[in-house]
Amino acid sequence: RPGSRRPLPPAREIQEEELRRFASRVAALLQGPELGPEAVDCLQRLHLTVAATKYPRKLDGKFVELLQTVLCSSKCPEQIQVLCAAILREMSPCNDLILSCDEIQDTKLLSLVSSVLLAQGNKKAEVSAVGQRIVKVLERRLPEGQSAQYLLPVLSNVISLSPESLTEEQTNVVSRKMADWLRYASIQQGVAQPSGGFFSNPRTRQPGPVTEVDGAVATDFFTVLSVGQYYTQDQWLNVQAFSMLRNWLLSYGGKGLKTPNSDDKSGMDRSVMSVVSTTSTSSRLLPPKERLREKAFEYCQRLIEQSNRRPLKKDDGDLQKACLIEAVTIMDIICKQDSSYMYRAASFLKILHGRICGDATYARALLPIAQFFLNHSKMAAVDSDAIYKHLFTDIPAQLFHNPSLAFEFVQFCKDNSQLFTETSSIFRQSFPNLFKFLAWNSPPLISEFVDLLPFLLDAGTAIEIFHLLLDLPCLTAALDIQLRSTALPTSERAASDPAVKPATCLEAFRHPLYKSMFQYLLRTKSAPEDAPERLIPLRQLLGSLASSPRVVQCAETVPVLLELFFRVVAEFADGPLINQMVVLLLQRSDQLYEIPAFKDDVYRVLSSQLVMLCKLHPALIVELSKEILEFSGTVSNIQNKEAIFTHVVWAIGEYMSVSYDKRCTVEQINRFFETLEAMLFEITQLRPLASTSSYAPRAISVLMATLTKLAARSQDLIPRVSMFLSKMRTFVQSPAVTSVYCEEDLEEILIRATELMNLLKMPSVAQFVFTPPVDVASTRFQREVNDSLPFALRIVTHLLEPAPGCMPG
Repeated sequence: RPGSRRPLPPAREIQEEELRRFASRVAALLQGPELGPEAVDCLQRLHLTVAATKYPRKLDGKFVELLQTVLCSSKCPEQIQVLCAAILREMSPCNDLILSCDEIQDTKLLSLVSSVLLAQGNKKAEVSAVGQRIVKVLERRLPEGQSAQYLLPVLSNVISLSPESLTEEQTNVVSRKMADWLRYASIQQGVAQPSGGFFSNPRTRQPGPVTEVDGAVATDFFTVLSVGQYYTQDQWLNVQAFSMLRNWLLSYGGKGLKTPNSDDKSGMDRSVMSVVSTTSTSSRLLPPKERLREKAFEYCQRLIEQSNRRPLKKDDGDLQKACLIEAVTIMDIICKQDSSYMYRAASFLKILHGRICGDATYARALLPIAQFFLNHSKMAAVDSDAIYKHLFTDIPAQLFHNPSLAFEFVQFCKDNSQLFTETSSIFRQSFPNLFKFLAWNSPPLISEFVDLLPFLLDAGTAIEIFHLLLDLPCLTAALDIQLRSTALPTSERAASDPAVKPATCLEAFRHPLYKSMFQYLLRTKSAPEDAPERLIPLRQLLGSLASSPRVVQCAETVPVLLELFFRVVAEFADGPLINQMVVLLLQRSDQLYEIPAFKDDVYRVLSSQLVMLCKLHPALIVELSKEILEFSGTVSNIQNKEAIFTHVVWAIGEYMSVSYDKRCTVEQINRFFETLEAMLFEITQLRPLASTSSYAPRAISVLMATLTKLAARSQDLIPRVSMFLSKMRTFVQSPAVTSVYCEEDLEEILIRATELMNLLKMPSVAQFVFTPPVDVASTRFQREVNDSLPFALRIVTHLLEPAPGCMPG
């Protein structure tokens, strides 16, 4: 009795001993004279128990054997069989399995047993055995009351798991069947199964014809888009055959196919034949694979025609769009396998594109259409640029906020990036539009853009993409404003008064002063001639959105893409482009969206990449001396952009040498020296009447080291550096300084000053260490000297001053 049963704890909490006792109780029920509701309830609870844990549950071998016996029993209720199969699947792989599908005639039971066998992981060639049996049953005429509809899902699983398990002869058998299921299903509706009740009428009304989604009576063959109140067995097979058609064609459609040569007229002849051949008699004479392709192509054409009808139900409209995508994809596969269909498909899809391109609800269907023309436009001699232009111009601009479309669109670009770069310039020109997907959907799309970015970059797009990456969070904010503005009532969208300053971002979106800035940031294609400096006021205006979660998430993706950007650019950049990148790097460090964490991350990346650019083109220190002097001579850069400043100063010391550029002169070295000397003096001088500012100890150390390097190359400067370094003890011991620097930092500064000053006491050694001769500047020996410079400094210090830290006052 249900009231007398002790309730089980939650499935995940059941221990092994309790599970064993419960399985014994279930076994007793299964061996009873009648399998009723209590047996069903217990099997359901047992299934939940074995399925609700990550680790496999163990059941007694005899109990597993009992489950198999009950599953295969002809007297067992269907619901019990389904539950036994579900439990056995959860226990897979199972060592106690004795099931076999070889002798099973009933299609429902064969489906259940096959599902258990396929869950075993093909340890004993179960997949092949199941595939062989399914095809053997499909091959012959099924007895009354049996249906192949239970077997097609199993066959679909076999194809996915092990397509090679079917022989050529077997695939031909299934291809013949599928062609008939697709093309010759009944166009009359099915009849309702009689309930058997007292009032059931044995004289049932004759079923009517199936209808289209708009309610019109269907005048052509049945498809998945045909509508009826009830469906016949062959109609269900039609639907199932279409659902597995793509996978079947990919697995077996192209095997043994001989593609006609480009100079062979047979392709065109067969194309003409396929247009005029309409009789089923001639169709049946074709080999099975070719006949299936023909029927599949006709089926897809019919689906595309049906998608033009106005559905009575919203669900039918969604189904239309899904079927349209599948139909175009299958047409593409068919044309890859048999080029004779290409001309018909190309003209058909061109018309389809013209019909749906203006309807945003069909945006996803534009992707397989574009894929088709990417694959076949050359052979079909079709100009498909208009299709690509619409795809890359309108869809990202209008539907960037649709997450599923965004993923599919970017995945489509990623999969075809090589094709696009070879066949169309529209792809690279449209990168500002593509980045809208990333700006709005940053976390989910970052890995896709990591793969996509290298294909968008070349010498012509590098500068503009650099600006766009730095402005990506700003673009997110602008897209937010655009969406909100579009949602406003028409009455509130009037242009703002130019004389009145906008109070909000929404007002600024329509204000003449900001309108052109928004248009530039939200542009749909590349505009390299426009100046990004115009966005400075817009960045300030959009500062109110800097804390928006979507904007913050977008900002977190920028450092990853920036590092990738520089790695890719390094592969093709020449000297002029590197110079341009360095100038922009220094300029844009002042022009970033105001998110503190974002700015810090960007400074970190830019500083490390600056070093990489200098290694690639050391002459840039001489060639850009004006810009570098201006940047390194600005005190505020030490405070606000310490990472970049420090690396710029390091690069000056490393590459301002005749070893790297013969144009380097003593006058240039002196000019850099004087600028950096003034900077070091500015940040280390003691001001008794003012509070002492704290600067990064690393910046002070690098400034001292760079001045020493420059002095080693222009030895008239050595006395000035030595005197400056000798005064560092006074600096680090000043109470004003000790109050703002920690003791460890001051000790490091003093040690470095001592080491550098000691090195300058041996000018020839200093010159060799800091100024390698031209012929050894890039040798392994010199690299090792530079790499071990701190160690070398300490050795010199030890030789000259046995007591380190003792410095003359």
